[in-house]
Amino acid sequence: FGALVDDTGREKPLTQSSFSSFLVKRDPGLRKCAFEQFYAEFQDHQYTLASSLAYSVKADVFRARARNYSSSLEAALFPDDLPAAVYEGLIKAVRVNLAPLFRYFELRRRVLGLKELHHYDTYVPMVAEIETHISFDQAVEHVVTALQPLGKEYVDVLERGLRGRWCDRYETKGKRSGAFSSGSYGAPPYILMNYKEDVFADVYTLAHEAGHSMHTWFSQKSQKYQDYDYPIFLAEVASTLNEELLTHHLLEQTRDPQMRAYIINRQVDDIRGTLFRQTMFAEFEKVIHEVEEAGDALTLDVFKSEYHKLLTGYFAENLLLDPQLDLECLRIPHFYGAFYVYKYATGISAAVALSEKVLRGDAGAVDAYLEFLKSGGSKFPLETLKAAGVDMTTPKPIESTLQLFERRLGELEELLLPAC
Repeated sequence: FGALVDDTGREKPLTQSSFSSFLVKRDPGLRKCAFEQFYAEFQDHQYTLASSLAYSVKADVFRARARNYSSSLEAALFPDDLPAAVYEGLIKAVRVNLAPLFRYFELRRRVLGLKELHHYDTYVPMVAEIETHISFDQAVEHVVTALQPLGKEYVDVLERGLRGRWCDRYETKGKRSGAFSSGSYGAPPYILMNYKEDVFADVYTLAHEAGHSMHTWFSQKSQKYQDYDYPIFLAEVASTLNEELLTHHLLEQTRDPQMRAYIINRQVDDIRGTLFRQTMFAEFEKVIHEVEEAGDALTLDVFKSEYHKLLTGYFAENLLLDPQLDLECLRIPHFYGAFYVYKYATGISAAVALSEKVLRGDAGAVDAYLEFLKSGGSKFPLETLKAAGVDMTTPKPIESTLQLFERRLGELEELLLPAC
């Protein structure tokens, strides 16, 4: 993808990995240049990429038909015993609640002082990074305190683990980037991350991975080997719930407008990226598989046309759609493992619904949540969530998350618009 001179005056390579780092730069000209240069390469290879994606979809449809499924969507949902109505209900619930998203983009345009908002303007933070210095031990204290509503057993086990040897926390030579939680049956969970004391977001990363680890810990303690491993549909619930509780705790602890704006902006952006954007991706996957199942050709023009329709429906009221953006559908790796991304959207919705029950102090909410963690993979995911108090066959959990987005957006408008 070549190279670009960044805002420090140094030439830096533009790659798949570094593209996002250019989009958060304050200079709109640099963001635009990175966007155009990046997508120029996809333009040069668009026919090859479209052919590759088309054959991936064809393979999905072939496998579904070979096993007598009514559709490739039904085949993908079968292992988790999920009805297509859950997938379709997610899309419908989000589609009829896009007004707050349009408000969000208008807020972003005004805060950034732009005449018009492009897609490459949607990643630069509306609130500047908080200058902070939080040691790992202090981060553990924040996380443990935030998770007090989950009860003594949960926080005691987690604190011992984090202050013990559960977390490989500091960067060393040859260590990979990113963060994840892993483990094996009969052994303690293991968190790998590169904690930085001056990066406030790393406190959230710790809380997130701790959620996965505690899910694994409770499941191991309660289930036999064959039933302890939980499905992806449930995996992000425990980690995201921890982030929701951390956000609630931090907002309770501070009245500083800048800090509150930073925390709320983070939560709003998470919901935007996880619920709205992933649902749009999920709808695109459904559409292109239906095209193939109907016997129509999946060409470059079809991919671009169908993706453009979705971009228009989800974003166009407040976002100027550059023609290059139609090519985005050719660069999403998840599309080669179809019908996966919707789990991010359902996961955050279930997590928000459960966290609200816990924070309200609903009778039995904490015990029900701990039973959810202990269930592991012993039951199908809808059954596990229903026992915890969340019914994903209804739009209610998704609507609760959309309502949270709208409430937080209102708070963010109050904090940021007076300064515009």
